[in-house]
Amino acid sequence: MSIIPEKRIYAIEDIEKLPEGVHAELIDGEIYYMAAPTVFHQELSMAVSSAIYNYICSNKGKCRVFTAPFSVFLEGVENRHNYLEPDITVVCDAEKLDNGKGCSGAPDWIIEITSPSTASHDYLRKMRLYQMAGVKEYWIVSPEEKKVSVLLFAHTENPYKAYSFSEDIPVDIFQGFSINISSLL
Repeated sequence: MSIIPEKRIYAIEDIEKLPEGVHAELIDGEIYYMAAPTVFHQELSMAVSSAIYNYICSNKGKCRVFTAPFSVFLEGVENRHNYLEPDITVVCDAEKLDNGKGCSGAPDWIIEITSPSTASHDYLRKMRLYQMAGVKEYWIVSPEEKKVSVLLFAHTENPYKAYSFSEDIPVDIFQGFSINISSLL
């Protein structure tokens, strides 16, 4: 007779014990290790985050943009079983920023850039967590398909839209701002 070991539930403390340079996310107590991003992934992240940064600065906005690795504790640091490092995070409430830890609570806008190994996390697990936590806007950028899935969790009508890289993608949290990814690359 074999005994199946009980599945271990990990906590943020386990993530904090990882060796420096090892990146992982914690979703519902399960650790998911993250591979180093490709060069195109990095270029895409830099181009999009730069466009957001430039827009915020030129409009003297109070929001701040961060790129991975940036710690996000969706339900605050008291929830010890979820820890994420989105590719791009926009936080408009300075009270949520903890200089030593990252963001404690739901950011206003999160952008994840998928890879074949992370797509199911981005479209399923993370999307559920982001929606439940109160993230207002969530973009899933697929370099392979050259498309962007936009989820506006606060909208009950038309909360989901899909765009190609060559289209102007309106940013819901910043009225009058859109991003055309093809023009950035």
